[in-house]
This record gives sequence, C-alpha cells and structure tokens, in this order.
Amino acid sequence: MGYVVVKSAKNKLNAGVLVAIIIAIFAANQWFNQDEKSSKHGNLKSAIAEDNASASQSSHVNNPNNQHQSQPDHVDTLHGVDVIRQAYDQQQHDVQIQASGTVKAILPDDNNGSRHQRFILDLGNGLTVLVAHNIDISEKIRNLEKGDTVEFYGEYEYNQQGGVIHWTHHDPQGRHIDGWLKHQGKTYQ
Repeated sequence: MGYVVVKSAKNKLNAGVLVAIIIAIFAANQWFNQDEKSSKHGNLKSAIAEDNASASQSSHVNNPNNQHQSQPDHVDTLHGVDVIRQAYDQQQHDVQIQASGTVKAILPDDNNGSRHQRFILDLGNGLTVLVAHNIDISEKIRNLEKGDTVEFYGEYEYNQQGGVIHWTHHDPQGRHIDGWLKHQGKTYQ
C-alpha cells in the first residue's frame, strides 16, 4: 500500500514538472517570436522613428479613450511613400505609416465579416496600395472619386501588388494605435 502512495505521488510530481516545462517552452517561444518580430524591421523602424521625430514639431491628435496612443496630425507624406517603397522592397508587414496618394480605382465594399470600404491609391513612387477601411468602426468616405487625394495613417502590409493599408480607424478596444483617413478636409477615424 505504501508503495502505491509513493508511486502515485511521484507520478503527480512528474506530471507537474512536465506541465511546468511545457509552459516554460511556450513562454520562451512567445518571447523569442516577439523579439524577432520587433527586430526584423531594422532600418525601416529607424526611418519611421525619424519620421515621428520630425512630426513631433507639429500638432498631434490624441485618442480621448486612450491618451497614451497618439498619431501625427501631419508629417512629410513624401517621406512616408519612401518608407512604403522600402517596406515593399523588403516584403515587410505591420509597418505603421502616414502618407498620401491619388485614388486610382474605387472597388466594391467588402461586406464579408467586418465591412471594409476598398480603393486603390497611386502613391506616385511606382507603387499602388489597396486601402481597406473598416466601415463597421469608422464612417465611410461617401463622396470619394477617382483622382481625389487621400492622406492616411494606418498599417502597411506587403503583397506582390504593392501592399495593403489597413487599421485606418480608431481601435475601440485600445489595443492598436489609432489610424485615420483624410479626404477633402475631413478626418475619418
């Protein structure tokens, strides 16, 4: 009987150690992936930091729900298209960027899942990007026409066609930096 109790206790101890090892491996994996993700942007992050430093001389728009997250109200958007070109060349994702472009095409809204207004912007640097603007969270640009200029602050994602700009709206949960679109003097957030 004493042998069974000792063996049972030993098995419970081994199971506890095994669970602790699995948790430690998972946590280390998450930490290394986070570290790798933050370092993979290299020079691009430096370019964005320089862009943000130059923007600090201008005014900032603060999110009233999350005061620690702010976005530049205006920066040199020509520099922004250079950063997008670099992100495209390096096939990068998750690049927070401000730039502007000319509407080349207006696509039908994507109504599957979260609804998105979609249009193509010509950045004037040989690239076009798809803007996917969440209209379940932000107002749709109603009077958008081909040839219009749209300024944006959002997240760039690489694809072979030039890339996608999304997160052009506020984040109701406060987990992501707020983005926006500007068209004819009106901000859509």
